[in-house]
Amino acid sequence: MKTIAISILSTLMLASVALAQTVNFDNLTTGAPPPGWTATKTGTGTAKWTVEQDPTAPSAPNILKQSGQATYPVCIKDDTSLRDGFVEVRFKPVSGKEDQAGGVVWRAKDSNNYYIARANALEDNVTIYDTLNGRRSERKRTDMKVASNEWHTLRVDFQGSHFTVTLDGKKALEWDDVKIKEAGKVGVWTKADSVTLFDDFTYGAK
Repeated sequence: MKTIAISILSTLMLASVALAQTVNFDNLTTGAPPPGWTATKTGTGTAKWTVEQDPTAPSAPNILKQSGQATYPVCIKDDTSLRDGFVEVRFKPVSGKEDQAGGVVWRAKDSNNYYIARANALEDNVTIYDTLNGRRSERKRTDMKVASNEWHTLRVDFQGSHFTVTLDGKKALEWDDVKIKEAGKVGVWTKADSVTLFDDFTYGAK
């Protein structure tokens, strides 16, 4: 019986791993947005999402870079649909006078409706928001050191109404919300004049 239980547990763990997908942008054409992603914004301005080479990339040689200026630049992976799962990304805030932010989105219906967790190097905090009909509302924040020009790992686990955000492996905050219940897409996000690099975008169902 114990052997059967271990076998079932191993099968479930392997299934969970199999569901995880990672995008490292390394085999894509540089100087253009990644194919299969909606490279856009929420609000006004001009976002600029491009795949670029970067010698500091966690998985060399390419990264996804946002270097435009818009209210909220957002880049959504088109073929994703998750209600319960996780999304994780390596990000590096490079510059920005108004903001130096890196974020992940989940349960996105479109560029105007989604949840966001973001880390900000100018403010040294991690915050969770919802964006509904293009309007972003803060729900919870916590102070955490977010160094500029360094790579960080931001992750959100979402199950039903419960969300857990971690930064560099440390729990940042938890939040419960039911505004967006349906499955949606996942992606990455910045704010204003943030120049931010992204790599190793990973997601999966639970």
